[in-house]
Amino acid sequence: MSFTTGWKGPAPRRRLTIPMLLCLLMACGLGIGSEASAASGESQVQASKGEPQAQAEGEPRALLGALDTGSFQAKGDAAQAIAESGAEQKTRWLQALLDGRLGKERRGDRFYIVTDDSGREWPIIDAITFEDAGTGTRRTVDIFKINNELRTRIEGLLASLSLSAGNEASRLSAAQRLVGEVTADNADRVRGMRDDEESDAVRGQLDVALALYDLQQGDAEALDALRGNLDTRVRNALTPIAAGDSALAAEAQSVLDGIESKRAWYDRVQTLFFGLSAGSILVLAAIGLAITFGVMGVINMAHGELIMIGAYTTWLIQQALPGQPGLALALAIPGGFLVAGGFGVVIERTVIRFLKGRPLETLLATFGLSLVLQQLVRTVFSPLNRRVTSPEWLQGAWQINEALSLTLNRLGVLLFCLAVFAALWALMRYTRLGLEVRAVTQNRAMARAMGVRATRVDMLTFGLGAGVAGLAGVALSQLTNVGPNLGQGYIVDSFLVVVFGGVGNLWGTLVAGMSLGVINQVLQPWVGAVLAKIIVLVGVILFILKSPQGIFAPKGRTS
Repeated sequence: MSFTTGWKGPAPRRRLTIPMLLCLLMACGLGIGSEASAASGESQVQASKGEPQAQAEGEPRALLGALDTGSFQAKGDAAQAIAESGAEQKTRWLQALLDGRLGKERRGDRFYIVTDDSGREWPIIDAITFEDAGTGTRRTVDIFKINNELRTRIEGLLASLSLSAGNEASRLSAAQRLVGEVTADNADRVRGMRDDEESDAVRGQLDVALALYDLQQGDAEALDALRGNLDTRVRNALTPIAAGDSALAAEAQSVLDGIESKRAWYDRVQTLFFGLSAGSILVLAAIGLAITFGVMGVINMAHGELIMIGAYTTWLIQQALPGQPGLALALAIPGGFLVAGGFGVVIERTVIRFLKGRPLETLLATFGLSLVLQQLVRTVFSPLNRRVTSPEWLQGAWQINEALSLTLNRLGVLLFCLAVFAALWALMRYTRLGLEVRAVTQNRAMARAMGVRATRVDMLTFGLGAGVAGLAGVALSQLTNVGPNLGQGYIVDSFLVVVFGGVGNLWGTLVAGMSLGVINQVLQPWVGAVLAKIIVLVGVILFILKSPQGIFAPKGRTS
């Protein structure tokens, strides 16, 4: 009996099922493998994308992290590494470190730059991205501290960085900051920049900086580049070297002597400038007095108060135009002349004309009038001094070199004095009023016989002299505070100038005022301010005893 031949149906179906299961298993394996490879590919792409970003933030973070140490030497090395790195933020980092505004998060690893440390809460930005990071305090941000030695080193690094970028002016400023700041760390770099520099001025400053460094290393040839240099840092560096006993010390002393001699000449020039500026104030204060005294023979003791009126006019105009000192000063020049001149006309019409020919009564009357004007100003404006703000173009100094600088306000007053003198000289020379004033000055009786109205000339002359005194007040407001006693310090000196120069003579007033200003300025460092004035007074008295008519004797019958 046979059973196998009778069962034929399910065998082929079983043979088909097994291959199908194998195919399904293979398909699943391929799908899982492709998904895994795709996932791994995406992760590799993301990793490749994130690697540069992490590397970009990692290098600056490592540079800044090196500053987080208590050793100033290590901080200096870290600052040197920042300067030599290719980080775009390095200049700003070093400047923030120098200003004491670079720090690290106390409980974290972020670095911040403080933009304003004036309050308790500081506005901060991220030191790497420069994005706004909110606010911080002393409890949340630790500022990196530096000492003087490290500060000097950072300044040198910043100067070296500035040499590699910017225009000629910024490179020249950086080269000037490098004088005395070249060290062994940056000397080679500075030499390379010096060789690549195209500007002669910048290259000259770099030569001085490198020569000073070489001299400190004992190189005597570096003295040739320092010969005649007026920089104070060069002189300070040469002084201890010249105090030694070596041959280098002798050469350094020779160079130092040459520098001191050159500086002495510039000191004389600066003394002359200060003397001329002081003399210009005397000329402005005395030139109006010279005209009135020469024409009318009036000793006006209220002349100083007319100067004060011009100064107060300048202050009032500036109060009416806040924030515009230049415009206020420009308006104060005609304003001070007109106001002080108006006061002069009123004084002449109400007081002076009734006292002609009586010099003692005129002196007493004008002295009393000066007291009245002072008290009037105290009542109206208070006895406190007032400050007049100078425009920007009159502030600061014109730095010619390291040994000579001219203050702009004094230079402006000197030029203003010369301009006023030229205008007044042209008025007296080329106008009918000037002709009549000169005629009355030389011979009043003859001028009246020729039809000149002497009373009108007296009034206009007194007003003109008072107006020039007002201009002196405008100039003085740029040098000192405005107060009720402003003009009292110039009345005696003004009379000295008038008598010394020659009564009624403009050129004599100019020469006498400038001469007394220079002499006083030269004597002050030797004998003091008070004794210098006494010597000047005695000298003028002795000169008048020998030449009573002054430097320039008046022409006409009065001579």
